[in-house]
Amino acid sequence: MQTLDSLDALPDGALSSPAAARNSAAILEVLRAHLPARGAVLEIAAGSGQHAVAFAAALPDVDWTPSDPSAEARASIAAWTRHAGSPNLRPPLVLDATDEATWPDPRFDAVFCANMIHISPWAATEGLMRLAGRTLRHPGGLLALYGPFLEADQPLAPSNAAFGASLKDRDPAWGLRDRDAVTTLARTHGLILTRRVAMPANNLMLLFRREA
Repeated sequence: MQTLDSLDALPDGALSSPAAARNSAAILEVLRAHLPARGAVLEIAAGSGQHAVAFAAALPDVDWTPSDPSAEARASIAAWTRHAGSPNLRPPLVLDATDEATWPDPRFDAVFCANMIHISPWAATEGLMRLAGRTLRHPGGLLALYGPFLEADQPLAPSNAAFGASLKDRDPAWGLRDRDAVTTLARTHGLILTRRVAMPANNLMLLFRREA
């Protein structure tokens, strides 16, 4: 499982992510305001599963399906799911954004992805946009993207500059993505940026809607 967070392993196989615990409430506030009151959400690169559990519990009328290409992550998601017992939280899917053979049929109202595109090659972002464009079943369907970004019209926080450099040191294919490049890529798949939300710790939520 690709992560820059320090994970604690719990006895039942669940992994505990301090970052997920810190940012869940802020992310939930945005999702609650913009997700449909009822519908199906696909989470890409769900990691430890803490976001999935927290959001499914807080949004009981939303059907939440987490996914991750990592068996370790899916085991953790399954363990958190057993703890939560939320009837609207589905078993984790095996899904790799770079492998279309693993993508589900188009049946979701929203797609959520946190902290993936900067710790994966650009091909994963390209796959995410193709996946969202194909999987969102209705015009107005939401892609919610969370993480740090480069922005031409905003100064780069020193902490994000250092973080971006550390990503490149770890893997030259990783790095903070330019917001405008991500927005342009999304547009080629019928996804239009409709809202930029500043988040704690110099992160952003970018909300895209599927065109009619």
